[in-house]
Amino acid sequence: MSDDYYFTPASESHRKIEKAKAKELRESVWWKQLVGKGTCYHCEQKFKASELTMDHLIPIARGGKSDKKNCVPSCKECNTKKGYKTRAEMAMDELKKSEPQGDE
Repeated sequence: MSDDYYFTPASESHRKIEKAKAKELRESVWWKQLVGKGTCYHCEQKFKASELTMDHLIPIARGGKSDKKNCVPSCKECNTKKGYKTRAEMAMDELKKSEPQGDE
């Protein structure tokens, strides 16, 4: 089972611009209120606001934007696990884990 996903990475200039936008967005009232709720978007567990990170549903590396439609609070574990994958790819990984292995 391979969890490799092939894609053309976004340009370095796109990543630089979007990372700067993400930094600004983290300072916004909107973001502070969102993380203040203390819920990870992915696992739905509760955390302190300081323990939540900004996750891009469509990763910056794949052309995603740093805007309110694409950014969600995520615990560090979920954000690290997701990496550059999309939610659909994460779901596919979960399905692969539940498939019977071998000649069963």
